[in-house]
Amino acid sequence: MNLYAKRTWLLVALLNLVVVAFLGLLLRWIFVAPVADLNFKFLLHAHSHVALLGWLYSAMFIALLTAFLPAELADKETYTWQFWLSQGAVLGMLLSFPVQGYGAVSITFSTAHILLSYWFIYRFLKDTQKARLSKGRHRFSLLFVKAALFFLALSSLGPWAMGPIMALGYSGSVAYFNTIYFYLHFLYNGWFTFAVLGLLFWLLEHYRISFSRKSGKLIFRLMFWACLPAYLLSVLWTKPNAIVYIAGGTAAFAQVLAWGVLLLMLLPVYNQVSALFARSTRGLAILAALAFSLKTVMQLATAFPYMADLAFRLRFFIIGYLHLVLIGFISFFIVTFFAQQGWLSFRYSMSKWGMGLFVLAFIGTEALLFLQGVLFWIGWGAIQYYHQLLLGMSVFLPLGILLFFAAQVRGRSRPLVGCGPKLNPPLQKV
Repeated sequence: MNLYAKRTWLLVALLNLVVVAFLGLLLRWIFVAPVADLNFKFLLHAHSHVALLGWLYSAMFIALLTAFLPAELADKETYTWQFWLSQGAVLGMLLSFPVQGYGAVSITFSTAHILLSYWFIYRFLKDTQKARLSKGRHRFSLLFVKAALFFLALSSLGPWAMGPIMALGYSGSVAYFNTIYFYLHFLYNGWFTFAVLGLLFWLLEHYRISFSRKSGKLIFRLMFWACLPAYLLSVLWTKPNAIVYIAGGTAAFAQVLAWGVLLLMLLPVYNQVSALFARSTRGLAILAALAFSLKTVMQLATAFPYMADLAFRLRFFIIGYLHLVLIGFISFFIVTFFAQQGWLSFRYSMSKWGMGLFVLAFIGTEALLFLQGVLFWIGWGAIQYYHQLLLGMSVFLPLGILLFFAAQVRGRSRPLVGCGPKLNPPLQKV
């Protein structure tokens, strides 16, 4: 497998995360000192699209490709075209969204990315069939990946519906917001979550860490069938009929059960799983697990009418929750996975300082967001100089990830640990 070319792709994805962090800092700066001719909403669209598609989608694309497909298939020119064309689409969104928001140019680029994701889904599934992966060592983890790709395709129905909704003049309506929530729900609770679980089980299979297949299948069934009605949790802000609350609450409870089964399944092999990671990345893995746990519990809480209304009214909770999932759970897992495979390095102090600053800033900003939400909830009002404090903490997010990225570029020429089912790398600490 052309590992060095793929690592270049990973550095490009990581560079997108650097851009996302600086855009986030600019968004928080606007609350302190508004910038003329900068539209906050338009800039927010750029921030979210580059985060979801430029960083997370790209990183997951690389992880699935290199972990599951043998070298002769992963190195096909098709995937090279898919990756670089998707980066072109992300760049187009980065440049057009801040200028026009949802307009002809930005919609064209986002539509192009959707079509490229369909191409990836089709080609990846065809190649897994060609490699007979469904009968190989990673057949169970592949089950989660196939579900992830299904939810990726399902989430795309949201953007397709946005055009007609906006054309009919329903921008800002209930249908408009519920369409956005449809896209986000099946993207992070479906595509990203199932892809992360697929990679987790891939690690267990790859390093021959025994686990109960019966428990694994129960986890899959609970999470898959719960993910579909769990979308209803995103529409509770409209105060629908009681049956919707019951259906959403049942789905959230099923996800909590799946989390519990996963925890019980992993506890007996905790030492073996922990040994997969070096000390420098073990903390990130624990943070990702904690974030996933908090995400699961918080979803169940929003099934109750009072909490659903509270979460919608207090924007601090929504922002904190999204960052908890997308950074704390998914991004930290991705970094941990690639570090474990030897694609990202913590050998330089710059890497450790950079990621340390990023993690501390993340924890600090999350704590401040949720604290402010709680204070408004109990009627104590705003924290003095809240936006200035949030901005001050947020400075270390782009600074930290920039240092981490620079360290990866510096160590680009060092030997890589191969990954993929045929290479079967020995257990290593990175």
